[in-house]
Amino acid sequence: MASISNLTNILPLHIRRFRPSLCTLSCSLAEDVDPKPSIPNPSSYFPKRGQTLELVCESLAFKGKGLCKVTQTGFVVLCDRALPGEHFIGRVTRKKGNYAEVTKVKTLTPPRDIVDAPCVYSPYCGGCKTQNLSYEAQIRAKEEQARDLLIHVGKFSRELVQLHDVMKPIVPCDVQFHYRNKMEFSFGPQRWLPKESLKDRNDDAGSENYALGLHAPGFFDKILNVDKCLLQSDPANKKLVWCVCSSVFLMYSELNHRDVTTGLPEVMVNFVTSSYKPEMLKFLVDKVSTFPEVVSVVNNVNTSVGNTSVGEEEYTLYGKSSITETLRGLTFQISANSFFQTNTFQAEVLYKLIEDCARVRGDGSEIVLDLFCGTGTIGLTLARSVRHVYGYEVVPQAITDARLNAKINGIQNATFVQGDLNKIDENFGKNFPKPDIVISDPNRPGMHMKLIKFLLNLRAPRIVYVSCNPATCARDLDFLCHGVAEQNIKGCYKLISLQPVDMFPHTPHIECVCLLELQ
Repeated sequence: MASISNLTNILPLHIRRFRPSLCTLSCSLAEDVDPKPSIPNPSSYFPKRGQTLELVCESLAFKGKGLCKVTQTGFVVLCDRALPGEHFIGRVTRKKGNYAEVTKVKTLTPPRDIVDAPCVYSPYCGGCKTQNLSYEAQIRAKEEQARDLLIHVGKFSRELVQLHDVMKPIVPCDVQFHYRNKMEFSFGPQRWLPKESLKDRNDDAGSENYALGLHAPGFFDKILNVDKCLLQSDPANKKLVWCVCSSVFLMYSELNHRDVTTGLPEVMVNFVTSSYKPEMLKFLVDKVSTFPEVVSVVNNVNTSVGNTSVGEEEYTLYGKSSITETLRGLTFQISANSFFQTNTFQAEVLYKLIEDCARVRGDGSEIVLDLFCGTGTIGLTLARSVRHVYGYEVVPQAITDARLNAKINGIQNATFVQGDLNKIDENFGKNFPKPDIVISDPNRPGMHMKLIKFLLNLRAPRIVYVSCNPATCARDLDFLCHGVAEQNIKGCYKLISLQPVDMFPHTPHIECVCLLELQ
């Protein structure tokens, strides 16, 4: 079923209405330098594919791409790994109506706020695109992007956003490296090398050509060999180095948390294979389990062609089937396929902000509807102060985990139901009383129009919207507050606040916590 508006529709709208401001993003030279670029005639407003353009990067756009303007004409283009203030030559690779995409060819004037990236893979890896940008500039850029989307996509006035204190300053992350508790790596038969490293390649290196690492940006079949990732913990990196040396074909992921009683690190290693053949994994399991931090080794079997760590079947090969973590004073069991916030440090900050926005009275009288509840982390943190929590989630394993987490923490006033919130019908809402507070934490595509219509008819006093995509967040806030005129839908909420949170330093991702109140 098609969603109300996908991100490819939002991006041109954002660019068309955007008035650039000087904020920041990432940069590295990705193509060979063209010593004699052909600058287009200023009268040629619409560039052609393969044409070289003189550009100035002005701000941050979707996925951390640089929003730039052609110097002579002002035509808008997007460039991956371009920094604000950078004057450069770019080659047009794609044209999409009212904007184009370019690849950087040569820097003419260096960007502002540039720093030395500590990771040797940062110029080629798609995970940490802004490591060579000062952290202060990173969070300024994210805050500016959230503000601009709220104004241009959400259709909220600049005066409301800035003068009435609706838009809050971004909350930075105190831990900027080694913050991820889960990483996924892929194996491949051959290492992908950037162009400048091809001359050093040894084709007779045998097994040394096998790769374990991250996908090269834009490719699902090319793997950049990585022996250390600065986003994950040191114990996890030790296992990564060992598995790189093992050179086997499968997908590999790690969950890294701490034992709730001892405080020591707990690591789960998950091998994803296309079939269940434990005898072929025995050597790996025996070696990996010698690391004292490893308390669980599982095998997810995924027969599909897609590159995913979520298997159709799961087998425990060593130790426990799950590991534990604490958050907001509660204990959570985490399995290989569970969703849990990947930055535990900043999740404490995020959930405190959600609790503050919910404005729970604390007298045990309120009903909470927790949409896209996952393993129940948000709803269960509120359950101690409300009458009842009703959580809905499409993933069956997540619902199983949510129910288990409620039992582990002795919480009896929480009900979790499996169901697809993109396919609700007129019967949805009949199995729970009218809520006082709605928590909605959708994935990147945001909420379906069916759910938005339901919320507008439900008219709960407060909605706390938690988003990992400020573009679809702004769109949904527009619908909830302003309605959809072409569908004769009237909005009925007032946006009280939008709080950006940096959950993932050195990446373009932005989390937002929004409070809406019924008008």
